[in-house]
Amino acid sequence: MASRVKFKEVGSEGGTSESGDSESGSEGRPTNNFDNNDHGDKNNRSNNDNDGSASGGGGEKFEYFGWVYHLGVNSIGHEYCHLRFLFIRGKRVEMYKRDPHEDPSAKPIRRGVVGPTLMVEELGRRKVNLNDFYVLRFYNRLDEARKGEIACAKAGDARKWMEAFDHAKQQVDYELSRGGRARNKLNMEDEINLEGHRPKVRRYARGLKKLIRIGQGPEMLLRRSSSLGAGGRSDAYFDADSGDVVEAHEWKCVRTMGGVRIFEDVSNSKSGKGILVKAVGVVDASADTVFEIVLSLDRNTRYEWDTLTGDLEMLDSINGHYDVVYGTFDPRYLTWWQTKRDFIFSRQWFRGQDGTYTILQFPCEHKKRPSRSGYERTIINPSTWEISNLSISSSSNTARCLVTQMLEISPKGWHKWRNNHSQKFEKTVPYALLSQVAGLKEYVGANPALTSLSSTTVFQSKISHFSSSSSEFEDSEVADEFYDAISADSSSEDEDDDNDMEVNKDKKIKLKNISWAIAGLALKRTSAPDTNKELNSNEPPINLDPSQFYGSMRRAKDDADTNCWSSLDGTGFMIRGKTYLKDSTKVKGGEPLLKLIAVDWFKVDNSVTKVALHPKSLVQTAAGKKLPFILVINLEVPAKPNYSLVLYYAADRPVNKNSLLGKFANGTDSFRDSRFKLIPSIAEGYWMVKRAVGTKACKLGKAVTCKYLRQDNFLEIDIDIGSSSVARGVIGLVLGYITSIVVDLAIVIEAQAEEELPEYILGTVRLNRLRLESAVPLEV
Repeated sequence: MASRVKFKEVGSEGGTSESGDSESGSEGRPTNNFDNNDHGDKNNRSNNDNDGSASGGGGEKFEYFGWVYHLGVNSIGHEYCHLRFLFIRGKRVEMYKRDPHEDPSAKPIRRGVVGPTLMVEELGRRKVNLNDFYVLRFYNRLDEARKGEIACAKAGDARKWMEAFDHAKQQVDYELSRGGRARNKLNMEDEINLEGHRPKVRRYARGLKKLIRIGQGPEMLLRRSSSLGAGGRSDAYFDADSGDVVEAHEWKCVRTMGGVRIFEDVSNSKSGKGILVKAVGVVDASADTVFEIVLSLDRNTRYEWDTLTGDLEMLDSINGHYDVVYGTFDPRYLTWWQTKRDFIFSRQWFRGQDGTYTILQFPCEHKKRPSRSGYERTIINPSTWEISNLSISSSSNTARCLVTQMLEISPKGWHKWRNNHSQKFEKTVPYALLSQVAGLKEYVGANPALTSLSSTTVFQSKISHFSSSSSEFEDSEVADEFYDAISADSSSEDEDDDNDMEVNKDKKIKLKNISWAIAGLALKRTSAPDTNKELNSNEPPINLDPSQFYGSMRRAKDDADTNCWSSLDGTGFMIRGKTYLKDSTKVKGGEPLLKLIAVDWFKVDNSVTKVALHPKSLVQTAAGKKLPFILVINLEVPAKPNYSLVLYYAADRPVNKNSLLGKFANGTDSFRDSRFKLIPSIAEGYWMVKRAVGTKACKLGKAVTCKYLRQDNFLEIDIDIGSSSVARGVIGLVLGYITSIVVDLAIVIEAQAEEELPEYILGTVRLNRLRLESAVPLEV
C-alpha cells in the first residue's frame, strides 16, 4: 500500500524527464523518488566532484545525506545519543562526525553496504533526553541480534530515511540481478555491522542538551529546510478510502461547514445502532506535519484548533506507537452542565506503506487517574484519524493532505441536525469532535510556516547516472563496522495510489481515473488467472478432492458457521488490470489460481518455522506428496501463547518455470520480498478494527520478516508478524475482537511488467469468528 512516486532522470541531452516509480520496471533497477529543489548549487557541485560524467544507462546512482541521532549502548554499558551525519551512496552507507561537504578531510567512522537481509523497522516515538524522537531500528532478518537504532526529530524525516534505505536495497537487488562479477563482488563486501561497539570508543555523549551546543550541526538539523522528498509525489489525487477491497460502506455527504464535508454511512443508518460519521477536509500541509499537530499535546497549540481536548496530559507511553492521555474540559460552552468533565483515552498510530497515517483513539481507564472530586468522568466517542498526502501543484511548493476523522455516534439528535430540524446536536461532544478537522484546517491556513512542502531537518539528495559496469564498486577498501552499539530493544512505499496522476512536461496531465464511466467499467471487469500461462497445460489436472486433506481447523458448513474457514472467490478484491501500467486501472479479482485445501491453527510456546517439514504436516502425508505444487503460508501470530495460522494452497498441475508463479517459487528471497502481497479485509466486525487493518495491499516482505523454504513440491513462506512493532499492535487489536469478526485475505504476486499483467488472485481465505482456545498444540 504505497504511494506512487516520481524521480527526475537526466536525459541524454541534458534535459529532464519524469520517470515512473520502481514498480514500473521489471529489471529491479534502483530508482530515486526525491528531487533536489533546495540546495541545488551544493548538489550540483557534488555531482561534478564525485561522479564524473555518465557513462551508460545501467541504472540510477543516488545519494542521500543528513543529520541523525545514533542511539545505543557503549562498551561500558552507558546509553548514548550521538549526533551523526549519515550518507547513503548507492548501496554504501557511511557515518561521519562532521558534514563531509563542509569538511572534505572528514573520514567516516562507520561504513558498510546495505545487504539484501537488512530490515528497517519504524519504532515510533520515544523520549530521548526529554525530547520526542522518531526511532528507526535496523536489524538483519537472519540474525536479529545484530541491530542498531537512529532517531529523527520529525516523523517525515524517519519516513524519508526508510525510503532511502529501501532504495539502497533496490541497488543491491539490481546488482544481484546482473550476476557474475558484480554478484561475486557484492558477496565479498561486508554488510553494515549492526552489533557491538567500536573498541576504540572511550567516551559517550552526556546528553542531547550538550550536543545542541556543539558546532552547527544540531542547529542545521533544526533550522534548515529539506529537499529530500521535495516534489517527490506526482500531481496525484489520493482518496483515503480507496483500497484494494470492495467495501460495503455507502458514504453520503450530508453537510458542509468551514470547507469540511460531513458524511454519514447510510448503508447502516437504519440498523438502530450507532451511526458512523466522518469529517473530511483538505489541509494545506504535508501529512507528516498534520500528523504531528494531531499527536501533539502542547496546550498552546491545541488551543489554536481544538475546541474540546485542549488540556491534555500524557499518562503512559506503552511503546512508540501507543500511549494513554488524560484530558479535562469545561462543558459550559457546549451545554448547560456546570460540572467540569475529564476523560481518558488511548491512542494507537501507525503509517501504512502507502504513506497514510492512521490514529485510533479509544476511551479507557488508567490507575494513575481515578475519578476526581469536582469532575464528572466522560466517555469520549471512539474515533480515528486518517491523514494522506494529496497532489502537489506544479505551480506552487505547497503540500496538501486529506484529513479524515471518523467516529460512531448515537442516532439521537443526529438525524434532526442532519435534516436542519434541530441545533441541539451542536452542543454535544460528538459535534465538537467533528469540528476538529475544520479547526485544524483553519489553524494550518493561518500559519504559513506549516504549509511548507519541506520538513525541518537537513536532508539532501542527488541523482546521477552510473555506468553499467561493476568497476564503481571494485575498490579494495575493507568496510569498517558501521554501528558502535547494541540497541536497547519495518517501507518504503511500494504500493501505488489508485487515484494517481502522471505529469510530463511535454504532455498533458493524464488522470488515471478519468471518469465515473471508466471507474464503473473497472468495477465490472474481473481478472481471472490464465491457468495455461501459469500452470503446465500439457499435464492433465488432478482432482483436488477436499475429503483427502485435513487440518486442525475445520471447514465451514455454511455462512453462519463459526470458528472455521472457507474459501471465497476473488471478486471482493481489486487488483491490477491489463492496462495498469498505462492508466492505473484496477479490476475485480477472479477465481484464485490455487485451491485452499486445509488450514491449521496451532498454539506454540515459541514461533515455529518450516512447518511443512513437520511429520504431521499435510505436506508430508501421502495425499500431499502427490500434489504437483503446494504453497504453505505460515502466519506467526505473536501473543501469549503464540499462534501459527497455516494455510495450504494446492495447484492441480505443475507450475510453469517461466511463469510469474514459477519465478516466484524458484526465485531469490529479494525477488519474493518485492512481489509478495497480502490484501486484508475485515468483512464483518467492529468498525475500529476495520480501520486499523485497512483494505490496502501490503508487501509483507517490506513490512515484516519473511523466510522462504523451497523443497520438493512445496514453497513455504513463514511470516513473522511479531518482527514489526506496528504489525504487533494491529494484530493485538484484532485478537481482542477475534471471536466477533470475519477476516478475508487474498494473496497476490505483484505484476510489475506488461507481460505479467493482468494480475490474478493466487489464493484466498475467510476466517469466521475464530476462538483462540481452539488452537491445538504443535509438538516441535
